[in-house]
This record gives sequence, C-alpha cells and structure tokens, in this order.
Amino acid sequence: MVAIEVEGLEKRYVTYLRRGLRRERSVIHALRGISFSVMKGEVFGLLGPNGAGKTTTVKILSTLLLPDSGKAFLLGYDVVKEPEEVRKRIGVSLSVERGFFWKLTGRENLIYFGMLYGLDGNELRERVNYLLKLVGLDELNSSDKLYEEYSTGMKARLSIARALLIDPDVLILDEPTLGLDPASSRMIRELLIRLAHDEGKTVLITTHNMFEAEIVCDRVAIINDGRIIAIDTIDNLKGIVGGDLSIELSILPSARISLDNLRPHFSDLNAELTLNGDDIKLKVLTKPSERDEVTQELLLRLQKLGCSVKRVEVREPNLEDVFIELTRGRS
Repeated sequence: MVAIEVEGLEKRYVTYLRRGLRRERSVIHALRGISFSVMKGEVFGLLGPNGAGKTTTVKILSTLLLPDSGKAFLLGYDVVKEPEEVRKRIGVSLSVERGFFWKLTGRENLIYFGMLYGLDGNELRERVNYLLKLVGLDELNSSDKLYEEYSTGMKARLSIARALLIDPDVLILDEPTLGLDPASSRMIRELLIRLAHDEGKTVLITTHNMFEAEIVCDRVAIINDGRIIAIDTIDNLKGIVGGDLSIELSILPSARISLDNLRPHFSDLNAELTLNGDDIKLKVLTKPSERDEVTQELLLRLQKLGCSVKRVEVREPNLEDVFIELTRGRS
C-alpha cells in the first residue's frame, strides 16, 4: 500500500540580495518537479546536502508549506485540499528543540501537547507513560526533569515522543539525529526501524548522513539542487558505482621489499601499489563474491615473498560514493 505519493512538486522562494545600496530580487528554486512514493511500513530517506530541498519537501507533506505546483497525497488525502485529514494521521518533528516549554518537565510537556490533541484522563496518562518508556525517558530523573535541563539527545527523544502522541500512521522527521552523540543516535535509529518494521508505521526521514541512511532506510531518494537524481534500495544504488569492493593491505617496510620488487608479482590482479608513510599499500578491486578468494591469494603471495602484513581492510562502495558519482558535474 502506498502511504505517501508525490507528483511533480515545485517550490520557489523569493529573496533579495544587497548589491551596494541596491537590493536585487532573486528567486531560489527549492524544488524542481520532484516525484516519489513511500510504501506503508517503510523507512524512506530523503538524502542530500544542505539546501538540496529536503526540508521544503517535508514541510509540504506536513501541510506547513504550500507548493507552487504539483500534488502530494498522504494515505490518499491531498495535503493541499485536505490538510486537516492529513494532520490527523501524521506525527512530525522538524526540530529537536523547537516548540517545547523550557520550564515544564518532559512529562508535563507531553501531557500539555496531548491535551491539545484531545487526549485526557487515563488515556493521556497511559499514552505518556508508554511513550516515555519507548524513547528511554521513563526514569524519574529524565521524565520529571525540567526541559531546560535536558541534553540534546534527551530533547531529540522527547521530540519523537511528541510526534507519536496521536499514534500516527506516518512519521515525518527532519534530521532526527543531527548533533546527537553516538549512543542517542543509535537509540533513535533502532526505534525508527522498530516503529516501521514491527508496528507498520511509515517513516520518512531527511538526512545528509549517508552512514545513517544505510543503517535505517529501506529505500532512499537522493535529492540535489531541488531534483531527485536517484531512487532505489541501498544495495541497488551501490551498484551504480560498479559494485566492486577494494581490498587494501598495509605491508611493513623492510630492506629487501620495495614497490618495484612487488609489482611483478601482482600485475595479473591489476594491483595498485603505493607508499603510505613508511608502509606499502597494496590495493586490489574485486567482486563481492570473490572477496575471500582474492584476499587469501594476496596473503599467500605476500607470505611467499616474506612480507609482513600490518593490516587488511575491505571497503565496499557506500552511499557517499554513490552520491559523489551521481552529482559529479551537476550544478
């Protein structure tokens, strides 16, 4: 089932640039006709650098911004024509710090926003208790601490809890782990996967963290300069850069081992031999299915030559490689 459908969205912003004493009108084309769909129970990532159009897209889907043209539907409801129906079914977090009351505790903040959503009594208390436990803020020193005393990681968790108050079908998060420590980032990533895969919620996140997207997302769309330049699964996108992985070995230097001595023994593998400080680096590209076989062959040849191997590193193509390959030469 399709949860989010976007068709040809465009959005422009008008700004003014100062040229000496003059102000010149300038138009920023934030979105240039993007289209994509997100399935129910999927974690979908919008990836790209700052200014690519990610936040503009999620603001339109969250009914906070009107597009200039194009259409967007959430669970079949038009985000422009039926915004109230859309809001009943989404949870949104566009910033981990905005919108909370600093002199209230985390629990009190959730109770306040729950009342605004129409929850009350035992239903509200049970929902707040459940969400505090879900995001790891259920201990007294966390839930009953003033919001102004929260760390950035705690604020991010509370923001997600607030987005989940009405038990939404779709969760929209803009840079949910931006600025967080590794422990908080991991906790939020694991939570998003659980919400999608175990509870069937649709999760749309934006990020420029390619490492995070590889861990969390089922599919991603890479957006650059307001255009979507690729949409697919992580594995399929990695195939864009050839699918090869590199095997790199660092060889300890010795009086009888040199680049010239080694090159003839690895020419059949198209090996790249370079100096890396005092060490010699041996690099070979190969298919993932041949990784173990090629690694063993390299080690066996080096052993016969009397070389001491300091380190073996296998590097697969990642989303950063894909992004660089796709955006090379684009404006």
